[in-house]
Amino acid sequence: MIRILVAEHLPLVRHGLVVSLAAESDFEVVAEIAAGEDIVATALEVKPDAAVIDADLPGLDGLTAAARLHEKAPRCRVMILSSQPNPGQVRRAFAARALGYMSIQVGTEQLAEGIRRIAAGRRAVDSDLAVAALQTADNPLTPRELDVLRIAAQGAPSKEIADQLFLSVGTVRNHLSRIMCKTGARNRVDAVRIAANSGWL
Repeated sequence: MIRILVAEHLPLVRHGLVVSLAAESDFEVVAEIAAGEDIVATALEVKPDAAVIDADLPGLDGLTAAARLHEKAPRCRVMILSSQPNPGQVRRAFAARALGYMSIQVGTEQLAEGIRRIAAGRRAVDSDLAVAALQTADNPLTPRELDVLRIAAQGAPSKEIADQLFLSVGTVRNHLSRIMCKTGARNRVDAVRIAANSGWL
């Protein structure tokens, strides 16, 4: 019997996952939660074999929660579900030590088989996404450029970025210009999107 924790913030989606998984003869859903902050504590209490975690949990997101779960309860294997799967998120999921990554729109049979695979210690990911993730270019940005882009991603203007990083406004603008050149972005918003989708942020 594979004991499963389900973490999904949307009540209807969570209920659907629980009902679908509980219908499998070799599955037992031992916990269902809505917040990423509750994942580790709940897992330590109920000791699941696998956790099905929504990547887009509010507050503590699913990927960060997955990394913390691996640190505190490494025997619990993680399946990340995403409403907007992309190669960058696949890379981030594997960096967080998840073994599985699937679209929230997969069929019940595919999800169930994926959970069985991760419970056995094997990877479970859509083959097209896996290939795309492997083909995603290596990060061309320097650590300082990533610092600038992370703050820019929060909507901060150049002066605020400069203040936070103790740089001049001119230096920040130079960093943003190089970032857009390296990523081929039209503007800083586009650069944030490209970097996020590529798994660099």
